[in-house]
Amino acid sequence: MPEDFLADQFEENRAHLTRVAYRMLGSTPEADDAVQEAWLRLSRSESSEIDNLPGWLTTVTARICLNMLRSRATRREDEWDGHLPDPIITREGDPSDEAELADSVGLALLVVLDKLEPAERLAFVLHDLFGVPFDEIGSILGRSPAAAKQIASRARRRVRGAPAPPDAGSDRHREVVEAFLRAARAGDLEGLLAVLDPDAVLHIEAAARTDAPAAEAGKPQELRGAATWARQFIAFSRLQRFVQPAVIDGSVGVILAPGGTLSKALTFTVANGKVARIEVIGDPARLRRLDIVVP
Repeated sequence: MPEDFLADQFEENRAHLTRVAYRMLGSTPEADDAVQEAWLRLSRSESSEIDNLPGWLTTVTARICLNMLRSRATRREDEWDGHLPDPIITREGDPSDEAELADSVGLALLVVLDKLEPAERLAFVLHDLFGVPFDEIGSILGRSPAAAKQIASRARRRVRGAPAPPDAGSDRHREVVEAFLRAARAGDLEGLLAVLDPDAVLHIEAAARTDAPAAEAGKPQELRGAATWARQFIAFSRLQRFVQPAVIDGSVGVILAPGGTLSKALTFTVANGKVARIEVIGDPARLRRLDIVVP
């Protein structure tokens, strides 16, 4: 095929490939890298031998993403370099791009997908979200169609997850946390103080202090007295699209997941109908050990 014609055909499939890669990787920069690599492989291939270009591109993009996921999974926890994927940002001046990617996947699904093994994530994304048949998925994974079907089934069970325990926070506990989140989103200081115990403690572990002064870097912070720190939570109104209530280790809490990648978790201790303590968790190794159920 002439190169110009091939480029035009690729551009027609770019949006689809980006959606596939984003669901696989949960990161727009990595998704863009995967799609660009797919174009490079297409440009170096014998395109005249490709019967189904969209299918070929989907398969190649999936294989690239699988390799990236496997590379990510082999990193040891103590070798984490401190980098977290950037939030979704609008590209090329298109204001619909960010919302389209985020809304089409959903924060809850991205958080759960991030806990799957690479093969499980590929099988689930390709089959359940894009309808790719199991014989093609098996070919990508180097497994039989039956084995690919089993992998997708296992992933599906994990995505659905176990229901939240009956005692995962009382109704009042949930109401208090939701009221806290509403007030923070709205920038309502008075409403925030209304759900906080006057002696409430805010504990921020070292890894969650991304904007700490250099002199305090690497140290946890503990603030006592709601009036001394409640105003800081007004900043949550800027991040409301990335914040969502969740059941964390059996209790109602909040997760912060820009770009669908879990970066922080907030656990709440509620006493006498008020928030008595909030712990902000940011250590990647600890976050991975949390049992999180997102409604």
